[in-house]
Order: sequence, then structure tokens, then C-alpha cells
Amino acid sequence: MNITFEKTGDARGIITVAVTEEDYAAKVTDKLKEIGKTHQIPGFRKGHIALPQLRQRFGRDVKSDVINHEVIEAVFEYIKKEQIKVLGQPLPQAPVEIDNKTTDYTFTYDVALWPALDIVLDKTVTLPFYQIEVTDEMVAEQDKNLCERFGAQVPGEEADDKAVIKGSIMELNADGTVKESEDAIQVVSGIVAPFLFKDHDEAAKFLGKHVNDKVVFNPFKAAEGNAAELASMLNIEKDAAAEVKADFEFAISEIIVLKPAEHGQDLYDDVFGKDKVHTEEEYLQGVRNMIAGQLAPNSFQLFNAQAHKYLIDKYSDMKLDDELLKRWLLVADQNLTPESVEADYDNILPGIKWEIISSDVTDKLGVKVEEEDLLGRAKAIAHQQMMQYGMYNMDEETVTDMARRLLNDSSLRRQIAGQVEEFKMFDAIRNAITIEEKTVSLDEFRKLAQGEEQAEAAE
Repeated sequence: MNITFEKTGDARGIITVAVTEEDYAAKVTDKLKEIGKTHQIPGFRKGHIALPQLRQRFGRDVKSDVINHEVIEAVFEYIKKEQIKVLGQPLPQAPVEIDNKTTDYTFTYDVALWPALDIVLDKTVTLPFYQIEVTDEMVAEQDKNLCERFGAQVPGEEADDKAVIKGSIMELNADGTVKESEDAIQVVSGIVAPFLFKDHDEAAKFLGKHVNDKVVFNPFKAAEGNAAELASMLNIEKDAAAEVKADFEFAISEIIVLKPAEHGQDLYDDVFGKDKVHTEEEYLQGVRNMIAGQLAPNSFQLFNAQAHKYLIDKYSDMKLDDELLKRWLLVADQNLTPESVEADYDNILPGIKWEIISSDVTDKLGVKVEEEDLLGRAKAIAHQQMMQYGMYNMDEETVTDMARRLLNDSSLRRQIAGQVEEFKMFDAIRNAITIEEKTVSLDEFRKLAQGEEQAEAAE
């Protein structure tokens, strides 16, 4: 088998494969003998059909399968051995008809060549890295939130904007009197949390009220007609709740308010874990570091967006063979049609270019995804999910076990692997180039981020 490569343009080439009988004859014979031994052929006992008869019955199909398999395997091996960087896969120029009489064949494949980008990512390249300033106001607000989160619910004298209120809920007639008919809705031990009402005007009716006060409110308005919420509030069936639009009287018997936690060892342990923080100064510094950690992903995301834009602006003017790429897209996705590829090509092309650029960057910077990288990312996802349910200080074993379960899902694993490779690529870029660190206010940062979003939308 003789294989040659000819570069026919800046972005394409032809691989030619010349096949002679000696390249495939023995394999065809072996395949035919295997069929004779393993297949039940009408008119013959298994394993008792002669080779000429096998060749007559199956020779053309077997010959075609063997030659096509041998040729494509040889093409991929040739590409690997000669280190020809191709984009997509080799595309046959025309089908080759194989029959029982012809012995020699020639196959030709068009290949789209991978563009030579010569990407430079070293200390001569400078990009900014914006960090958000953590202000005293941010620390005070976070401290307030933490004290409330780890506070206690206690009886209160007056309803505030976070109060939970207990009492009786009585349906009213149109004239404002308590409804006493058999179909009247009356809840002896009711409970409402006005701060969860969807209608703020209804919630405001409870502010400043005291035990033994009565409040006339409209549950339907408070829940904006949500049948499930109404059913829960009024202890009625969900099907009936949607029709309940009357006003109700709430007679307050108890007010539960949130008492924020006070600074001290109990709060420090709740926030940071037992015995991690011992003084007011350490606590406030820990809160500051917590905020910085929460803001840090925004800095990395902005850097990644700016690095992406830098690479696209500098290297996307590459030589590609559009005709070959369109043919490859049709082969790669059978749901596409020539018409749809033609119509969407300009939208597809930027993604192809970014795949080429990012692949060259990962190769150049030696980015590799290891199993421990996948586990680390999965643990971060697991930790975030736990925090959504209020579990802030889960032990390492629990987090790791949840992470491993995430990775056992093949679809999630692929998704996580893609994320990890992208994260590691941008990390490698930061380490390779010169970083100009800048500290900006939150408002300034938002303007920078919005500018990047607008730039991406325009691309």
C-alpha cells in the first residue's frame, strides 16, 4: 500500500492511497473462511462450504469491507506518523466501486489542514486582572447577614419585616363581619410569614402590629393567586383555594421575631467552624476574607473573558478551507443539511475557530486534566449545592462522597471535564503571561464586566 500526501492549498491537501491485491488478498481469504466456519449457509453444513463458493457468494462484500477498513486505518496511521495536523476527518473525494475482477484501486481523500497560529503566551504578553475592593460597608452588611442567619427566633412584642405571626384566621363577609356559615373558612391555629408574601401592600398591613391586634388582609392577593400557598395558609384543599378571594381577619396571638446572634465564640464557631476564630479582630478579618473569596470568581471570570477576547482578536484571522469544513460538518452531524450549513455557517465558524485556538493553547501550555482535577471540581459543585440548603460546614468525607457520585454520571463527568480543562487553560495563561493587578470598586467592576458582555454579544 502506497500513501502520499500533497498540499494543494494553504488550508487543504490530498492524501492518495494506492492499493494492490497483495495488500488485502490474505485478509479477504481469512474473512471468507471465518464466515464459512461460523455462519449457517442454506444448502451446506456449517463449516463445509468450499472457499470458491464462499468467494462467489460473499467475495465482493467482504473484499469491499476489508479494503475500506484497511485503507482508512492506513490513512489515520499515516497522518499520525507524518504528524499532519488535520481539522475534522479525511473526506473521500469520490466513492470507489469495488468488484471481483479489479485488483488495484486508488483512494483519494481531501483533508482540511490545521492552521499554523504560532500562539505566543509568555511574559511579553500583559493582561489586566481586576480585583474587587472589599469595603467596610460590605463587611458590616455581611456581618449583619451572618448574625441574622445564626440568630434565634424568639417571642416579640411588635411585628417587624422578618416576623412570623401566629393567630386565628377568619373569613369575612362582604360587609366586613366574620362569616359564620357552615362553609366559612376558619383557622384556629394559623401562621403567616408576611415577608414571604408576594404582594408587599398585604405584607405591610402586619408591620408594627402587637399581640391581640387584628389585621384584615386578603390571602388571595398576598399569594397572588397561588393555589398551593393559599391551601397551606388556610388549611384547605388546593382545588378549592383558587376560588377563595375574600378578605380575612387575622387575630394575632403570638409574634415570633428574629433575634440576631451576638458576637462571641458561639457565633465565631457557627460561621467558621469550631475554634477557627477566637477574637473580634479575627472574626472581622475572616468576614473580609469570606467576601473576598465570594467575589474572586467574578475576577477570574472577567479575566477569562478578556483573555478569550485577546486570543480571538489576535489569532482568529486564520486560513481555513470553508468548502471542506462545510462538508465535514455534514458528515459530523447527520441532522444538518447543505442548506442549513450554508445558512448557519457564519454563526458556526467562530466556535470552530475558538476550538482551534484553545486546542493550540492547551497543547502549548501543557494543560492536562487529571482525575484529582475532576474530583476537586466535583467537590466544589457538591459544596455549592450543600450551601443552597444551608449546610455550610460539611465534613470532608461527606463532600467527597457526594462528589464521587456526581462523577459516576457519565454526562456530568464529561461536562465537568470540559469545565476543568477550560479552567486549567486560563489558569495556565495567567501563569504564563504578565498580570497587571488592579483593584477597583464594585461599580467600576460591573461596568468592566458589562463591557465584556456587550463585546461578546457583538462578536
